[in-house]
Amino acid sequence: AAGPVSEDDPDPDPVAGFLSWCGQVGLELSPKVAVSRQGTVAGYGMVARESLQPGELLFAVPRAALLSQYTCSISGLLERERDALQSQSGWVPLLLALLHELQAPTSPWSPYFALWPDLGRLEHPMFWPEEERRRLLQGTGVPEAVEKDLDNIRSEYNCIVLPFMEAHPELFSPRVRSLELYRQLVAMVMAYSFQEPLEEDEDEKEPNPPLMVPAADILNHIANHNANLEYSPNCLRMVATQPIPKGHEIFNTYGQMANWQLIHMYGFVEPYPDNTDDTADIQMVTVREAALQGIKVEAERRLLYERWDFLCKLEMVGEEGAFVIGRKEILTEEELTTTLKVLCMPADDFREFKDQDGWEDDKSEEDCLMLTNIPKLQASWRQLLRDSVLLTLKTYATDLKTEQDLLSNEEVYTKLSWREQQALQVRYGQKMILHQLLELTN
Repeated sequence: AAGPVSEDDPDPDPVAGFLSWCGQVGLELSPKVAVSRQGTVAGYGMVARESLQPGELLFAVPRAALLSQYTCSISGLLERERDALQSQSGWVPLLLALLHELQAPTSPWSPYFALWPDLGRLEHPMFWPEEERRRLLQGTGVPEAVEKDLDNIRSEYNCIVLPFMEAHPELFSPRVRSLELYRQLVAMVMAYSFQEPLEEDEDEKEPNPPLMVPAADILNHIANHNANLEYSPNCLRMVATQPIPKGHEIFNTYGQMANWQLIHMYGFVEPYPDNTDDTADIQMVTVREAALQGIKVEAERRLLYERWDFLCKLEMVGEEGAFVIGRKEILTEEELTTTLKVLCMPADDFREFKDQDGWEDDKSEEDCLMLTNIPKLQASWRQLLRDSVLLTLKTYATDLKTEQDLLSNEEVYTKLSWREQQALQVRYGQKMILHQLLELTN
């Protein structure tokens, strides 16, 4: 789901063309489902024409209908040039496949592209003016993630993609040799592609490259989804996971996504409190900063940095890492427990602990960092955690009360722009989690 919908489709009925194409490529849609703009949360979606039961097949996509670096019309070239197309993201071959197919007059995927959102209207924060992005999303982690994306996209395009297109001018018309179009396609792959999960015995392998799955990418996302994509050797199958009443929208899951990840990667959020997977981050260096606050003696300061370096050696912290707090659990429990323990233990205990290179698994119940256990933690742990939360809350431009006032006043809220509403939901969800943590450390 990519934000507000444009009503002016260039094709008067792209759905009819898409459904006809599905028949040609053997993509079987159940007669109980319909592709529609009516009754969906954003853009196109899929709606139940009749009630559906868990386990019912909604549609099956044969592997030949998938659009990937292996199925596009330049797959042989992409395979031969595989080493030259290596990149940090691993997405370059698929992006080149899309750049080629989008401008190829006889591309077999044209009816599929007709259902895509207008690339010029994507609502990912990477397309917001920088000032607006920083103003609305300060403190959420999104501006920093976007800056990294934009740097990587620019470098990938200039160093790998553009030279490849210029080396094959017969395959790429001048109109697709554009950094702006490349950025838009990165956003499309970010929001609409799928990655086949690795088998259990393949954990050490690189992740599978992304692929476009027609029909599956029409489904919108919510945390409490009612359908799921299953992979088999011949096809990909979308199956109902809950009873779906007639007329209701069918939702897939894009994974356990916090609102900041949803807006960053997909350009939308779930309004509070619907996203049960929402999280708030406490930057690891913020905990170090909180621990340094009360230190006035240089020897103590050196000792604190020694403790921090040891935590880095144990791979519990890093300069760019974050502790992740969910609404019902701490997702980085081991890292946060170890950090609080090491930073708060008496100096003699730390020396002994360091000599032993850490400890065996001797966690007592008081050390267990479930949210419900936080009030029982040692006072020094609670204080450090509390100071870290307070420092984190200072990174936002506004406080929780301001957000609550905006959300509770419907007249004011509806006057906000779409981006302002989405950003408000991201900030509010994170602050609610951080304030819950504050209460527990009181």
